[in-house]
Amino acid sequence: MTSDRPLVELHRVCFYRDGVTVLRDIDLSVAPQDFLAIIGPNGGGKTTLLRVILGLDEPDSGSVLVGGRPPRDRACPVGYLAQQALFDRDFPVDALNVVLMGRYRGLLRRYTREDRTAAMEALELVGMAGYAGCLIGALSGGQQQRVLLARALVRQTPIVLLDEPTANVDPDMQRSLYELLSVLNDRMAIVMVTHDTGAVSRHVKTVACLNRQLYYHGSAEGSLGRLDDLYQCPVELLAHGHPHRVLHEHE
Repeated sequence: MTSDRPLVELHRVCFYRDGVTVLRDIDLSVAPQDFLAIIGPNGGGKTTLLRVILGLDEPDSGSVLVGGRPPRDRACPVGYLAQQALFDRDFPVDALNVVLMGRYRGLLRRYTREDRTAAMEALELVGMAGYAGCLIGALSGGQQQRVLLARALVRQTPIVLLDEPTANVDPDMQRSLYELLSVLNDRMAIVMVTHDTGAVSRHVKTVACLNRQLYYHGSAEGSLGRLDDLYQCPVELLAHGHPHRVLHEHE
């Protein structure tokens, strides 16, 4: 994989669930060190799109390449932070071992010294190295989210997918997390599903709108009225100077 080749390439991807169209004719490319925000209404297919990129959901048609190969080939490791992490916060596991789960190698394989070094480096990267021995349930919501982000990064991936990473996190931790993502973007591509268009205006580089199809939202505030009509939900001001990529023209 050359440095200028997209990390993610989707072409005419369609996905159906129980006969209902979830994704239709999706064309998307994500370049190294891009920071792409995907916005749109609930039920518009945003989480499904991430799952297709990860290889967790197989598209009904179209092609998906990650690092130049099908996602299940794992040629290019992809970090993933789900919208709601399902784990027992009373289970006695510390932050270091939560991150080590991202290096899982099977029931009969023990974690190596290399695994533990990578886990500590990931915790250091998200500012949580000092909490490595703390039980995950004793941490605040924002601290837990940073530990889970470290778990997503522990394979030293060139791209991470984030599904509503600031949901249920207080405003101070939200700001801190976005600042961290801006720093991480210097070394990796980020694809973030979000409803927080205020953060979009300050931190991301490119924006796509997904409501079964991917749409270009236009240049800044001139397109907002059309977004309200398209998604049938309020859309806040996007006031930023970042470039935008045309992903799919409005019909």
